[in-house]
Amino acid sequence: MSVLPLVFTSGWASGINAYAVVLLFGLLGATGVTDEVPAALQRPDVLIVAGVLFLCEAVADKIPYVDSVWDSVHTVIRPVAGAVVAALLAGHNGSLPELAAGAVGGSTALLSHLVKAGTRIAVNTSPEPASNIVLSLAEDLGVAGLLAFAVFHPVAAAAIAATLLAAGIALVVFLWSRIRRYLRRRRQRREEKRMAAAGGALPPAV
Repeated sequence: MSVLPLVFTSGWASGINAYAVVLLFGLLGATGVTDEVPAALQRPDVLIVAGVLFLCEAVADKIPYVDSVWDSVHTVIRPVAGAVVAALLAGHNGSLPELAAGAVGGSTALLSHLVKAGTRIAVNTSPEPASNIVLSLAEDLGVAGLLAFAVFHPVAAAAIAATLLAAGIALVVFLWSRIRRYLRRRRQRREEKRMAAAGGALPPAV
């Protein structure tokens, strides 16, 4: 129970940027800032891989439409990462607390991922790229700041993460009509392209 607030916050953050969570936790543990980070996250190979993938995400996440493709690919990766990090934080290999922590971290990561992906789809309906860049930077800074805060004040950080998650869900519900219009237009454009391609492939009339 004592680690549950940190587990919840890490799950929320994993749904937004799982690589940042692994990298930041690993660095905080490796530098001796906190003893709460398990050794598995402090391994040099884990930090290197997390750092490279974090840089890839930092670029992809700021490009319109590429960010949505990236989110689609990570629909499974982020919740799994959230569950694994949560289980590692709980410790006690194979125990009920570890399984419960994994469930909390994974489900929270899934919810925050869906909020992130839904918000990005709505933002991509605007023609300018600045919104994506600003939102991506805000997400990166929010994840880093809240995780660092959670190490020293886990309960307060969990309360902030819960508030942000609830606000994000409400925002996606509010924007859902805009998202549906965007998806409808995208389907129509694909259908028009297919029809145009099929028409161009027909032999000329005699």
